[in-house]
Amino acid sequence: EDARAGAASGGGSAMAQPDEPHPPVVPSCPLPSKTCDVVPTERPRSCCGMAVAGLRTAKYHLPEWHRRNAGVCYEAYTAGEQAERGRAEAKHLVKHAAASAQRAQGYSKATLGQRLQDIHFWRVELQKEIMELDAETNLLAAQKLRLERALDATEVPYSVVIDNLECRERRQPPDLVIDEVEKQLMKEADLIRDIRDLLKRTIIQAATQIRSNRIQKENCELDWSDKVETYNIDDKCVGYCTDSTDVQYHPSSVKFEENASTPKSWAQFSHDNISRAEQEKLASVQLRSLINNIIHDASEDLRMQRAAVNEAFDSHCRELDDAKLRLENHLQQILKDIGDEEANIVNLKKAIRDKEAFLKVAHTRLYDRSSRPNVELCRDEPQFRLVNEVEELTVFLEALKRKLMESEQNLKNLEETRMKLEKEIAVKANSIFIDRQKCMGYRVRYPVDLEVASYK
Repeated sequence: EDARAGAASGGGSAMAQPDEPHPPVVPSCPLPSKTCDVVPTERPRSCCGMAVAGLRTAKYHLPEWHRRNAGVCYEAYTAGEQAERGRAEAKHLVKHAAASAQRAQGYSKATLGQRLQDIHFWRVELQKEIMELDAETNLLAAQKLRLERALDATEVPYSVVIDNLECRERRQPPDLVIDEVEKQLMKEADLIRDIRDLLKRTIIQAATQIRSNRIQKENCELDWSDKVETYNIDDKCVGYCTDSTDVQYHPSSVKFEENASTPKSWAQFSHDNISRAEQEKLASVQLRSLINNIIHDASEDLRMQRAAVNEAFDSHCRELDDAKLRLENHLQQILKDIGDEEANIVNLKKAIRDKEAFLKVAHTRLYDRSSRPNVELCRDEPQFRLVNEVEELTVFLEALKRKLMESEQNLKNLEETRMKLEKEIAVKANSIFIDRQKCMGYRVRYPVDLEVASYK
């Protein structure tokens, strides 16, 4: 027991002073696993006496005791060295981990800061594009309103042209002709219909472009809204530190999301949105320029055609006035001729009556002389003279009667001509009234400028 206590105290002193180096005690042979190679139950009772048999059971030999003490000291020295190395490694690991964590947090903060700059850049670009696209959409909407007003303004010219054509259909048949005015009015009606169709198609195109602008603006606004939310999140993340009170473990957030984008696809997404917005904005600008040209050209075409129609009306009215004046002059001459012809007929009738009186006298003379008796019934000179007189008077009467018939026919023809002239004059007066009073008077309502009307 004293030896074991000494060994224990020696082992205790060795463990108490681990830093003092001393050569390890290596046992010369391994420690026995049993105190005796002979199993106690198989030992003969005669090898040891009955009195000391129990005292020798389960006791170590002295070399075994020394070897065991040396093994315990070696294990204590080895454990001390391992503990010392562990402490040194732990200290180095703590320092390295602290530095690495500080570097990692600083690098993460720097990358978050760079990310904030990238987000801010795209957010500003998107906001700029949204404002420009919204302004362009408002300008295009104003141009679309001009188109609608211009389309409304074409209703009056079209109704004027249709009214002119309908009024001219009420001309009487002699003047119901396809003249230059008719051709110009038909051309004007076709022009207005073409302009109205063009304005309607352009209005539909403008509405489609406005819808495309608003769709692209909405896409940019959604992207901008996501950028703003992401900026706030990353800005909040930049403010986190080890002293923050609202940090905690989130092990499930370490993994990458399957639908997460890459930096390249993220930047490409915003770039594509801005590119499409620029394309829509450019298309809108081109469409606005096209609308200006359409309204200007349509206004010029209508103005020129209106002038052509008015010129055709003026020319035709002058022709009608000249024709009416000529007809009136002819009518005056015909009326004079009718008067003269009537006087001529009266003279002819008087001449016929006068010649009939002379013929009656000659006939009476011949009749009375035919009653002469016997040889007195002579073909004397008076008889021949009376016969010649009767023949001459008969010839003159026949001529006068034929001339009377001719004069009466001429008078009849003159009356018919007078009626035709009066009818033609009435037709010309009606045509002049339709063209000058109805058509040209109604064309005063014709708008002067379609381009000016589009702003009203």
